[in-house]
Amino acid sequence: MLNARYVKRGLFTFKNSLVRSKKSSIFRIIFRPNNVFNLYHTLSGKDLAKDIRKEAFQEILNIKKSHPNFSPTLKIIQVGSRPDSSTYVRAKLKASEDSGVNCIVEKLSEDISEFELLNKIDKINNDDSIHGLLIQLPLPKHLDETKVTNAVSYTKDVDGFHRYNVGELSKRGGKPFFIPCTPNGCMKLIEKAGIELCGKNAVVLGRSDIVGTPVAALLKDRNATVTVCHSRTTNLSEILAKADIVVAACGKANFVKGEWLKDGVVVIDVGINYIPDVTKKSGRKLVGDVDYNTCKEKASFITPVPGGVGPMTVAMLVTNVVLAAKKQLLKNETPLNITPLPLKIETPVPSDIEISRKQTPKHISTVAEELGIHKQELELFGHYKAKLSLDILDRLKDRENGKYILVAGITPTPLGEGKSTTTMGLVQALSAHLHKPAIANVRQPSMGPTFGVKGGAAGGGYSQVIPMDEFNMHLTGDIHAISAANNLLAAAIDTRIFHEATQKNDATFYKRLVPAKKGIRRFTKSMLRRLEKIGVNKTNPDDLTPEEINKFARLNINPDTITIKRVVDVNDRMLRQITIGEAPTEKGLIRKTGFDISVASELMAILALSKNLKDLRERVGRIVIGANYNNEPVTCEDVCCAGAITALLKDAIKPNLMQSLEGTPVMVHAGPFANISIGASSVIADRIALKLVGKQASESVAEDRDETGFVVTEAGFDFTMGGERFFNIKCRSSGLQPNAVVLVSTVRALKLHGGAPDVKPGQSLPYEYTQENVELVRKGVANLVKQISNARQFGVPVVVAINKFETDTEEEIEVIKKAAIRAGAFDAVTSNHWAEGGKGAVKLAEAVVKATKQESDFKLLYNVDSSVEDKLRAIVTKMYGGAKIEISPQAQQKIDMYKSQGFGNLPICIAKTQYSLSHDPKLKNVPTGFTFPIRDIRASIGAGYLYALAAEIQTIPGLSTYAGYMNVEVGEDGEIEGLF
Repeated sequence: MLNARYVKRGLFTFKNSLVRSKKSSIFRIIFRPNNVFNLYHTLSGKDLAKDIRKEAFQEILNIKKSHPNFSPTLKIIQVGSRPDSSTYVRAKLKASEDSGVNCIVEKLSEDISEFELLNKIDKINNDDSIHGLLIQLPLPKHLDETKVTNAVSYTKDVDGFHRYNVGELSKRGGKPFFIPCTPNGCMKLIEKAGIELCGKNAVVLGRSDIVGTPVAALLKDRNATVTVCHSRTTNLSEILAKADIVVAACGKANFVKGEWLKDGVVVIDVGINYIPDVTKKSGRKLVGDVDYNTCKEKASFITPVPGGVGPMTVAMLVTNVVLAAKKQLLKNETPLNITPLPLKIETPVPSDIEISRKQTPKHISTVAEELGIHKQELELFGHYKAKLSLDILDRLKDRENGKYILVAGITPTPLGEGKSTTTMGLVQALSAHLHKPAIANVRQPSMGPTFGVKGGAAGGGYSQVIPMDEFNMHLTGDIHAISAANNLLAAAIDTRIFHEATQKNDATFYKRLVPAKKGIRRFTKSMLRRLEKIGVNKTNPDDLTPEEINKFARLNINPDTITIKRVVDVNDRMLRQITIGEAPTEKGLIRKTGFDISVASELMAILALSKNLKDLRERVGRIVIGANYNNEPVTCEDVCCAGAITALLKDAIKPNLMQSLEGTPVMVHAGPFANISIGASSVIADRIALKLVGKQASESVAEDRDETGFVVTEAGFDFTMGGERFFNIKCRSSGLQPNAVVLVSTVRALKLHGGAPDVKPGQSLPYEYTQENVELVRKGVANLVKQISNARQFGVPVVVAINKFETDTEEEIEVIKKAAIRAGAFDAVTSNHWAEGGKGAVKLAEAVVKATKQESDFKLLYNVDSSVEDKLRAIVTKMYGGAKIEISPQAQQKIDMYKSQGFGNLPICIAKTQYSLSHDPKLKNVPTGFTFPIRDIRASIGAGYLYALAAEIQTIPGLSTYAGYMNVEVGEDGEIEGLF
């Protein structure tokens, strides 16, 4: 036994109380001649690595308690089948399993091209389910190791080889994402020994990027004085003789000799070398870069080979994977940080296009990055717009939704009351001024209104989508895709009627309908679905009987029942009714039909209501194009056109990403007309946006919903139209429930309802609108009260936004506020976002945030299983204030037909004027006691609703004498002029 005094050897002092075995190290006493003894300490990496793996396992279990889906995952790519690589991979796989880390090993062919390997790495980089990616080295000679290892994202580079991690490690005060495993393992062994590195003289023998250079940086970071040498360094033994710490990583067996070292040195041997050994079964022995037998006599601490640094390398790899998963989890739970663009407000407010041009937008990739959208989920269309992949929904499926806000309005004037502008201003206020993540979801403008009277839908003033000319024109071509798909269906219908009429022989017609290709006949997928529909359980075209052939091939479409019209995205009134088939080649198959505007088509409604591409395909197939002569519905699937239509819409189904004037994100998708169709942007855009601004679902944060962001979407025209359809049709389809409704009101509109003269586009406002008239406002405010009542029927809080104009007075606004609160609004706030941008809507945004924290009692207006007549009656009496409905004989006949076809239990919307709560645009304010006429009923079975036509509503608008297109020009620089 050693006595209780201190025994000094070199720089390090030990107590006899430390002479004992530990899990991580063992003290050895070696007696020399003349009773001189040496005390050295073996640093066991094997035992320490085991402890580290246990700690990792327990840490994963602890995190899973609050985040059940937490699963650190390592992907190892092994190119080729080198035995040594396979051995290392097995060790890493075993260590991962022991630590609770999911490890996926993918073995690739040795002759894989560099291009293929880099593509595979890129996909893994963008896969959030993979936290660490390791490329097992060495690689075959035809692959550039530096290029390949640097292709791994530095955020998944758990080896620590990426130039970013290496560079940050080398910088003073640098912050690498990961520390390389072997150097980190060396440092952990030194730390375990309790060695104080500050001021010590450390020599690193080896200058590789994998060990030598990074371990030198780590030692320097701990304030050691570091010398980096290599096997050819002059006077190496003299340099080593002064070292307090030696890290040997030169790759030469038994290179460092004990006589080179001073007493008490700490030796970390990183070498892995094989030398011949006849006593071993394999004929070779594993040794390090240090001559262990001679060096241990000088060392105070020394690592063995094997069992020293090697096990630590694998343990630190596991630790890095867990660290990567924790960083990913933290990133998922960190609120989005959307950097606003500064506004330079001018007075008077310039035109919309001038304001848009004076702002320099962010690159759209920056907007996407701020939203946490991955590179592979973004398809760029120029610098300022892009499409988003639906894969985002799958990636974020476990995230809680953000808050959902609907912007609707009172019954408007022909000039509009600024719902789009309010939507933009509200989101700019939420995101740029209150620093809450927020996305505006709006419809794509139709070029009908853009070139007509109403104008575009970008918002206005200092609250708009930019670039507004790109937004209001073609955008990414979605409406064109809708037009092409719709017109393909129309052509397919007329073509089918033609061929059935001109080919009387069933066998000949069937042979042409299902032709042989390379001697083989096959049914298409649509054909197989039709066979299933008619009860024929056969898949070989040659097996059908003559009766089955007739039943399958002859659709027998009654031309008088066809509901599909061709469409165009222009207000072309002369196409409302046309005659087709006049050419002699059409064999006298003449019929009357017409055009709709593209955004009134059923396909546009389907685009808005579909949840994904599969849902869209099913809905397209269900479109009822008309009936046969037995009054049975004929579908798009029967015409065998659903697949082609879906192909035309496969890109249109992806929402478009743009930004507001203050750089806040805007998603633009679908554009169904509000007076004819559902008047709301897409379900897909809403679902993606709600996930993007939501938060990770976990027990630790589930109770605190204040951290979620906001999605603000808009319903067209007044609440009785866009708002009612939003709830009864869109919410039924999406399953989403708004947290609040913002009801946009203006003094101007309430004066109109109070008895002021009509407002006409292109003409000066009558003086009643520019001068204070409290009495007109007091009379007209009944319309606002009614719309508040309408919105409250759905059980969500209502905030009234008073969109302020410069001629409005405080007395007029006060009348509105008091009436709104009495009517049950949660709050009523004046907003000046048109002139001030988001700053002018801060109070509105604060009111909305508070409203979303209120209890809600979400409910719908009617039961879909009620009769069609009862559903119509519920809308007219509860929303419009009418006394009863009057259904024309033609409409009743349609209702009876839809019931017999099994479509009576669908929700319904009513196409009517937007300028009155009633069917008559002349009836302002809150008319009551009126009879509401239903002149026709149509079916959008694919979209999933029926729609009634009231009075003389048109499905394609016309152009005015002085239309918007007259102002539009293109300058020599290619910039569009004259838009608003």
